[in-house]
Amino acid sequence: MILKAFKEKSNRKFVNQLLDAPKQAIPNNKLKTVGVLLNADEFDDFDVFRNYLKELNLTSPKHKIIAFTKDDKFESSQWETYFSPKDFGWKGKLNNIDLETFVKEDYDILISYYKKDVLELNLVTAISKANFKVGLSRADERMYDLFIDVNPTEIELFKTELKKYLNILNKL
Repeated sequence: MILKAFKEKSNRKFVNQLLDAPKQAIPNNKLKTVGVLLNADEFDDFDVFRNYLKELNLTSPKHKIIAFTKDDKFESSQWETYFSPKDFGWKGKLNNIDLETFVKEDYDILISYYKKDVLELNLVTAISKANFKVGLSRADERMYDLFIDVNPTEIELFKTELKKYLNILNKL
């Protein structure tokens, strides 16, 4: 238990270091690639986001949807990517190849679709190399470039608002 607390503190410190670093300017290019980060405890319908990306005419094969679950023994289908607390080491080290690939990809936009303040989700969002980050949670305002303050169950409202803001920012 004590080691777990030290590991959590180490990861929180790592997230704060990442968020305190100066941010680069957001490029003005149109969206081509999208990464979606879900909390399976709040929302786990991958197909909603796949269909939404098709509606926005974003058809790149590089789109990736990944979900977090607190259950280390979670049985997922072979087509979906899930990660859990066991996939994290000390000082922000990732122990999952799929997760590592996800954060290293240079997505044009990362949608962090979760409301709860979960260290592992915040860590993935902070480490991500995405150019533009959208989130639901206001737990740490340094993490996102755009907030859309809705509950995860209000997916239709989120989709409408995201499309509106992406059009305003000339990203679509």
